[in-house]
Amino acid sequence: MPIDLNVSVQSREPAGGDQIGLGLFRTSKGFRANVSGIVDLDELYLSRRNFSGDFGDVLNLPALNGQAAVCIGLGEGTKLDYLSLRTLGAKLLRALHGENCAVYLDGIIPKRLDQKKAVASFVEGILLASYRFEKYKSKVNLDRNKGSNQVKNLCLVTSQVQSIKSGVERAKVISSCVAFARDLVNEPAGTMTPKNFESSAKEFLKSSGVEIEIWDEKKIATERLGGVIGVSKGSNEPPRFITLRLNKGKAPVVLVGKGVTFDSGGLSLKSAGGMETMKTDMSGAAAVVGTLACLARLKHKGPVVGLIPLVENMPSGSATKPGDVLVARNGKTIEVLNTDAEGRLILADALSIACELEPAATIDLATLTGACVVALGDKIAGVMGDDTRLVDGLIKSAQRAGEDLWRLPLPDFYRKHIDSEIADIKNVGSPGGAGGSITAGLFLKEFAPPNHWAHLDIAGPARSTVDEGVLQKGATGFGVRTLVEFITSSGAFR
Repeated sequence: MPIDLNVSVQSREPAGGDQIGLGLFRTSKGFRANVSGIVDLDELYLSRRNFSGDFGDVLNLPALNGQAAVCIGLGEGTKLDYLSLRTLGAKLLRALHGENCAVYLDGIIPKRLDQKKAVASFVEGILLASYRFEKYKSKVNLDRNKGSNQVKNLCLVTSQVQSIKSGVERAKVISSCVAFARDLVNEPAGTMTPKNFESSAKEFLKSSGVEIEIWDEKKIATERLGGVIGVSKGSNEPPRFITLRLNKGKAPVVLVGKGVTFDSGGLSLKSAGGMETMKTDMSGAAAVVGTLACLARLKHKGPVVGLIPLVENMPSGSATKPGDVLVARNGKTIEVLNTDAEGRLILADALSIACELEPAATIDLATLTGACVVALGDKIAGVMGDDTRLVDGLIKSAQRAGEDLWRLPLPDFYRKHIDSEIADIKNVGSPGGAGGSITAGLFLKEFAPPNHWAHLDIAGPARSTVDEGVLQKGATGFGVRTLVEFITSSGAFR
């Protein structure tokens, strides 16, 4: 659902607003508001309200110069950076109440930072924290919950209107594309099938400049995508393979997204609890669509290709059985010992196609292994690859974008764990799942382009269990901001 918050920039506060937002710096002489003369707060009063002035500390004032206000602590202000500004925007949005609010921006954004990116980070925090997926909420329910956060119009008050506007527009583009990725994942699996994913992507990318090519089940068979065919065999929903192209050219950056619209585990059936959030298993695919759309709207000039295999993994009489052998696009044979290790099977085909494009870099995103969640929790994605410069660039980009990556190794001595007795490779490693994320990465490496490849296991951070910061419960759109930052930044891989 589109973000229902209008952010504008003006040189003075609009009349008749519900609430204003201010930043308070802590100094050796007490507290100082980010706008000179706007407020004179008594330090004793603040301490009685348990307001420390530490970063993110919030104080609601019933009346300030005749208007309700929210003060948010900025600490000493010397450590504010892109990440903290994004967090600050989210905290401020969550503290504001009323349909029409204003935030005094001057003084919050440090002059040492790139002003456009800094403002964009701050406004991203505001917009992403305002995201709601309420498509299936009844009007009665929505009316009952009114008032929890109903900011509809937010005015940023600044003396630098023109320079601030460009950062605001960048934030609006990025946030809308993250929101779209969240929408795709939050949609129930019964309505977000491979065919409906195709329709949604087409609609969102319309007039964006991104070319979209769709392979149906017949074309998929003709193109020898054995992994996609094998995973989709048990479902009544036919598979799709989507190719997105932005700016034709040689040596593109290729993004590959796992698109399992629902994962029952196939004949290696998951538990009932294990299936509850398996509509999330197409988060990589959603992130690739969101990234391509964002790059197009930001007028990125370099060639980028998105490859998205889409399937539903279900058990039936026609489903792939444990012990069956599939043939991937590149001719390698795969013994399927566990049909719940299906993401790597469809990615094998997509990565094989990436090889044929002779890319400058290939990055795949997948909710691939529960082992990665065990290792890194639900806030950090694992990253592994064959190119240190590429992996380091992604980690640094993620830090700037407000997402977290941690590098995992790909040691050759674990490769034997996926040796098959009857095929070239098997789709699961050692009994008990030891090193499961690593063996999954080693499996993908067998099909990926031989240089400049990175794999992001986003199984943990693809979904949030709490309303916190820029996140709401449900899909996070993880990866869109990192990839956009990586591809558009001066430090991106070349």
